[in-house]
Amino acid sequence: MRIVRRVLIGLGMLLVAAALGLATWEPLLAARAAPPPARSYDVTITRDTFGVPHIFGKTDPDVAYGIGYAHAEDDFSTLQEVLAMTRGRLGALKGPDGAKTDFVVHLLGARATVTRDYLQQPADVRALLDGYASGLNRYAETHPGEVRLSRLFPVNGEDVATGFVVRSPFFFGLEGVLGSLAGDKPLPIERAGSLPEAPAVTPLGSEPDQAGSNAFVVAPQRSADGFTRLVSNSHQPWRGGAAWYELVVHSQTGWDFAGALLPGAPYPLLGHNKTLGWTNTVNRPDLIDVYQLVTDGGRYRYDGQWRPLEKQRVWLPVKLWGPVVLPVPKTVYRAVQGPVIVNTSGSYAIRYGGGDQLKMVEEYYRLNRAPDFTQWQAALAMQGIPGTNFLYGDAAGNIAFFYNASFPNRKPGFDYSKVLPGDTSSAYAPGTVPWSSVPRNVNPASGILINGNNSPYQAAGLGSEIPPQPPLLGVETDTTNRGDRALELMSAVPLISEEDLKRIKFDTGVAKGGYLEAWFKELLSVDPQGDERIAEARALLSQWDWNWDGKGPADSLAFSILRSPHRFHYERKPQPDPRAVMAEAAGYLRKHFGKLDVPLGELIRLRQGKVDLPLDGGPDSLRAATSYDEASDGRLAIRHGDSFILFMTWDKAGRVHSESVQPFGSASTRPDSPHYTDQAQLFVQHQFKPVWFDPAELEAHAERSYRP
Repeated sequence: MRIVRRVLIGLGMLLVAAALGLATWEPLLAARAAPPPARSYDVTITRDTFGVPHIFGKTDPDVAYGIGYAHAEDDFSTLQEVLAMTRGRLGALKGPDGAKTDFVVHLLGARATVTRDYLQQPADVRALLDGYASGLNRYAETHPGEVRLSRLFPVNGEDVATGFVVRSPFFFGLEGVLGSLAGDKPLPIERAGSLPEAPAVTPLGSEPDQAGSNAFVVAPQRSADGFTRLVSNSHQPWRGGAAWYELVVHSQTGWDFAGALLPGAPYPLLGHNKTLGWTNTVNRPDLIDVYQLVTDGGRYRYDGQWRPLEKQRVWLPVKLWGPVVLPVPKTVYRAVQGPVIVNTSGSYAIRYGGGDQLKMVEEYYRLNRAPDFTQWQAALAMQGIPGTNFLYGDAAGNIAFFYNASFPNRKPGFDYSKVLPGDTSSAYAPGTVPWSSVPRNVNPASGILINGNNSPYQAAGLGSEIPPQPPLLGVETDTTNRGDRALELMSAVPLISEEDLKRIKFDTGVAKGGYLEAWFKELLSVDPQGDERIAEARALLSQWDWNWDGKGPADSLAFSILRSPHRFHYERKPQPDPRAVMAEAAGYLRKHFGKLDVPLGELIRLRQGKVDLPLDGGPDSLRAATSYDEASDGRLAIRHGDSFILFMTWDKAGRVHSESVQPFGSASTRPDSPHYTDQAQLFVQHQFKPVWFDPAELEAHAERSYRP
């Protein structure tokens, strides 16, 4: 018995030791980064009455320091997740889902790219990134109780740069290709000759996030008062690492800018300075080439010769429960074309636009500092930002639409939308198409430009569109209801006033003649076959007025049903059975509300803390209400759609004025802050707040000023 007891005690001690090891190994083995070079930062943060930080610095690095500190004050938790991602440690914070992101960081070689190229960046850019990192470090130092991961701080400029390298390619769909290959599933439909998985009805309460944005530009000759106007209407998640954060910056060296950034960015990514502004919308050119390799063990064949497949062993930290973090080994591979994913059907190399470079970090900064259209274009011509449309306006009356993309060089004779042979250089051409070949529409005769994630061939109206581009660029030809509707409404107004533009931006209607009308007709032709739910739903839907304004009895049913075509049309998913969609939507409304004619504002809500407000809008409408979470009461809490909106105007004298609004407030993760939800009422009522870009105007609206 003593021997058994000793064995059991010994096993117990081993289990305790193993548990302690799993609880402590990750932070102990995590490499501690070198802090940025020590320097003193001269910065003042002034919060306006909506809590928006206005950051004043002697130099640009001083301002970047203030940006890091101010954002940490309002959302330190999310910033830590972004920083953990750059270190390959997100799994230690968020478990298996975070570990998947860590694997992608290793797969893309993001850290290696930064290590190789960081010291080649201009000194002023490195000083800016280090200043931002220092601001984050200062906040972590003074608020140690909020630090979520041991040895995450200090961070440095290389950590900040790595975030750009990782996230940039996901704006043009790289995650879909990686996910399909990793899961050994068919590639997204635009990348393969066969259809993806069988269609299924997406449950109403589990709608995934969908990328999107709107942009509107009006030139002086088309404006009722001769002003230039630009509306930035990005559709991003309302929470998390891709949520917009508003700010205004001023340095004594001439950096003046109002706009918004994403967590981890040391400067605004869209908005305006004194003389010009821009916004972005997601575009979807074909920037991803997939090559199937011919392999033999650890080798792959290329141009008749066998080469060793580069490989690296990495350890992914995966949080299981409490402090227990499991180390999971993975191997990442690389071939001449790029990173390689191995699945049961073979080995696939991926080449994507703008990969393995760091130029976007400088490019965004130069765009911020550009004083005129010429220098702004010179910054964009760096081709560091691999995707997203840029829509532009300025004080001189210029307007422009750049279908910005790092188009891969390609050779004729291959269909780059399908899997390519990976054993020959005849299908692979390194490098990027020159800037002169990037499609653009500058100062169109129509005097207007729009984009709602639709084709660049539908941007300025009849007689002002760009011609078809070379097929090897892979320019998208998709339409969206938002693109159709924006062009329809703006083309109908000879001279567009400020009120006209705001009305158009918040429009909740559906364009006639588009893909939604075709889907609508299919729904109305469904045979109920004795199903009373479908008969009732069809009868109600036939009364719909083609508008999600919340005033009609069929709006909630139309919201529930018409969300589906955005997925099969824009996302190129297989079309579901209209009968099944109608039955599912009717069943959901009956279950939770006891009726079908539910007022739209009762179904879709803006919810944050104690705030619970009705919304209008719909899927793929200009007033976008795209993705949501199903609440226990059956309501749909919108989490993605219209997010940060910035309305910019340059008058005849070239003076800039702007207004903005967010769904929640500037401190959307701080429930105790007065700015947790103080913009919510404005947002649901289609109203704006002033930006107070001019420091002289800010003085009367300052809540507090301090030096971090």
